[in-house]
Amino acid sequence: MIPKNWERRKFLAGTGSATLAAGLYSASAHAQTTAQAPEKIGAALNVVDFHNHYVGPAFTSIAGRGAAAAATAYWQKVNRNLSDPQALLSSIETAGIAGRVVNTPLEFLQSPDDDVPPDRPRRINDQLAELVGKNSGRVFGLATVDAYSGDAGALELTRAIRELGLRGVFVASAKKDLLLDAPEARPTLAAAASLGVPVFVHPITDVQLSKRLARYGVLGVTFNRGAINAASLIALLESGTFEQLPNLRVVVTTLAIGGVLLAGASGDRRGLLRRHVYIDTMGLQPTLIRSMVDILGADHILAGTDWPIFEELSVPQRLQAALSACGLDAAEQQMIAAGNALKLLGIP
Repeated sequence: MIPKNWERRKFLAGTGSATLAAGLYSASAHAQTTAQAPEKIGAALNVVDFHNHYVGPAFTSIAGRGAAAAATAYWQKVNRNLSDPQALLSSIETAGIAGRVVNTPLEFLQSPDDDVPPDRPRRINDQLAELVGKNSGRVFGLATVDAYSGDAGALELTRAIRELGLRGVFVASAKKDLLLDAPEARPTLAAAASLGVPVFVHPITDVQLSKRLARYGVLGVTFNRGAINAASLIALLESGTFEQLPNLRVVVTTLAIGGVLLAGASGDRRGLLRRHVYIDTMGLQPTLIRSMVDILGADHILAGTDWPIFEELSVPQRLQAALSACGLDAAEQQMIAAGNALKLLGIP
C-alpha cells in the first residue's frame, strides 16, 4: 500500500510507461484522413462520446493559458467553443454522433493547485444541469466537484445527482501533493460509490512536473498529463481504495494507459482493473485500444474524443475502422461506441 503522504514526485517515477500515449494527438489528426470508408466495414456506429468539456457563458475559460505564442489562435478557438452552448450542440452534428457526455474542468477556470471558491462547483453544476435539461438525449452531464475538499465535495456531488439529475462526477487526478487516495478525497469517492455513479478522473498539467517538462513542448505536456492521470489510478489500486469501496467505478483517459499497462501486467491487480476501471478511446488508435481491450475487456472501453480540445470528424466511421482493426465484432463495437457509456451512466 502507498503511504498516505508520499510525495507525488517520488510516486510519479514509477509511471513512465505513460509515454506510450504521448504521440496519440498527432496520430489522431493523421487518422482522420486515412480511416477506412464506412461502406467497407458496415453501417456506421451510433456513438455517445464520453469525453467532452464545456465552460459555458457563466465563466471565463483559460484553457491553454501559458501556451506558446504560435498556439494562441488555436486556444482562442478552443475557448470560444468551450463558452458557447451552440458550438457544443453543433459539434454533435458535425462529428456525426448521437450525443456527448459533458464536464467542466476546474483547471479551465483556475490553476490546478489553487483553492476552489466554495460556490464555484454549485454554479458550474447548476449551469450544466440547465443545458442538459434543454437538450435531453443529446447532452449528458457530469457534476464538477473539488474532490480534495473533504465533505464539501461529497455534499455537492449528492446534490448534483439527486436534485439536478446529473449522471456522474468529474474530478482532477491530483491537487498539490494529493492524489485520489488522499483522505481529503475519500468523502467524494464514497459518495459516488454509494450513489452508484462513475467518477471521471481527468488529467491535469501538474505544476510540479511542469518545472521539468514544460520546455519539451507538446510531448512534454502530454507526458505530464498522462503521468499524473496514471499516478492517480495506481494510487487507487495500491492504497486499497477499490477494496474498501467495492461499488466505486472510475474512468481514466487514454493518456493513463501507462498505469493501466503496468497494473494489468500483475495478475492480482488485473481483477481490480476489470471490476472498477474504464478508459476512453481518445485518439482512436487501434494499437492502444487493442491493448486496453485485452486488459479491461471491451465492456470497459468508452468512446471519447476530448472535444473541443480536438474536433474529430467522421467519428462513427473512424471509430468503427479502429475497432475493426482491433478484431472486435459488431456487438463489441457498439458497446464501445455507446452501450458502455449509457450503462455506466444508468441510462436505459
